[in-house]
Amino acid sequence: MAPPASAAMAVAAPNEKKKQSTEEPRRRLSCIPSFDALWFCYSPVHQMQQYYRQGVLDNCFEKWSAVFDCLSLKTKRSSEVQEILEAREKGKPHIWSFRTPEEAAANWKETFGHLDEME
Repeated sequence: MAPPASAAMAVAAPNEKKKQSTEEPRRRLSCIPSFDALWFCYSPVHQMQQYYRQGVLDNCFEKWSAVFDCLSLKTKRSSEVQEILEAREKGKPHIWSFRTPEEAAANWKETFGHLDEME
């Protein structure tokens, strides 16, 4: 007696999951964070915070740009979107400055060397 078709499908499903896990995960582009940031930008909390910190209200131009950019990416093929997003990540400057141990020691001494003189 052969097993029911649903049991055969249950056995085949784990194999398919293994194939998907070995591939590079695809990033799914979502515009929801851009819309959320735009919505928050117009909130009284954000506007008063900007007024307190900078003395002017925020015009939310950067948030609108992010929304339009996201929506324009949504109209492209997924392969194009992946290439564009990877190029943007590579183009971002790194936030840390890497130093050799000698450079790090020299910088440390320059920045904090005056503390050794106090002893």
